[in-house]
Amino acid sequence: MKKIAVLTSGGDAPGMNATVRAVVRTAIFNGIEAYGIFQGYKGMLEGKIKKLECGDVGNIINRGGTFLGSARFPEFANPDVRKGAIQNLKNLGIDGLVVVGGDGSYRGAMALSREMDIKTIGIPGTIDNDICGTDFTIGFDTALNTIIDAIDKIRDTASSHERVFVIEVMGRNAGDLALVAGIAGGSESIIIPEKKESLEDVISRVRQAEARGKKHSIIILAEGVMSAPELSEMIKKDYGINVKYAILGHIQRGGTPSAMDRLLASRLGNYAVQLLIAGESGRAVGIQNNRLVSSRFEDVFEDEHTVDLDMYEVSKQLSI
Repeated sequence: MKKIAVLTSGGDAPGMNATVRAVVRTAIFNGIEAYGIFQGYKGMLEGKIKKLECGDVGNIINRGGTFLGSARFPEFANPDVRKGAIQNLKNLGIDGLVVVGGDGSYRGAMALSREMDIKTIGIPGTIDNDICGTDFTIGFDTALNTIIDAIDKIRDTASSHERVFVIEVMGRNAGDLALVAGIAGGSESIIIPEKKESLEDVISRVRQAEARGKKHSIIILAEGVMSAPELSEMIKKDYGINVKYAILGHIQRGGTPSAMDRLLASRLGNYAVQLLIAGESGRAVGIQNNRLVSSRFEDVFEDEHTVDLDMYEVSKQLSI
């Protein structure tokens, strides 16, 4: 292993810069040249590849987003496109690749490791926390703290005007952000894709809160269920409650990464390079019970992502 490249792909997540920093510095520490691929798989095809030194990744551990950039590139599903992209790596003598991203990024990495004879390791970088094989993904903790901060602010105005608020959070088809933020934010109801609940039960908790004198109610809605405007309209139409809503949107993907995300990014970035040095390929790194682990890409895709439903039951008991 003489040269390693790293790219960030898909949606950006706080901590991606810290991950790239860890990959580059671990490679250089071990006598390996490090290269950055700009704009993800699209940049790989277009040859946007640059050798990186330690100084190139200085002062980025605290920055959100990704200085390498990212791009959606569905064309990478075409084998001929992948061949053209990987040829650019071979022309530079790059024999190892680290891919930081989510589900779609992993699929591209798996295809490269299978078809193109280049050792590839994946690192989970997504705020959605929807990647199997790891307890947490890079960016999840920072996004969670951003949501909690928003809930606290919205609660102030909800209480002042005695209103019910629906707050829509990201997560794609996973309810992790909504569930954890709902508990930590003290919401009355949490609506997630993994647990079906009737609107009647949701409104029942709102009524219970009103009965004991509470001036506001917060309903946390995962985007994978429906949109906040849709849910708000249903509540107004069926129950006559004047509901306000807030869609937090892309604010959840930005901002300075938390200490937890910086630490996770540093550990996983280092571990990914160590696996490449050991000759491993076609694997995704993660953390389980605070221990670093790696899984075959195939196993990551075969497993079904689930949320902690015990935690969901806790949320219901705390929202009375």
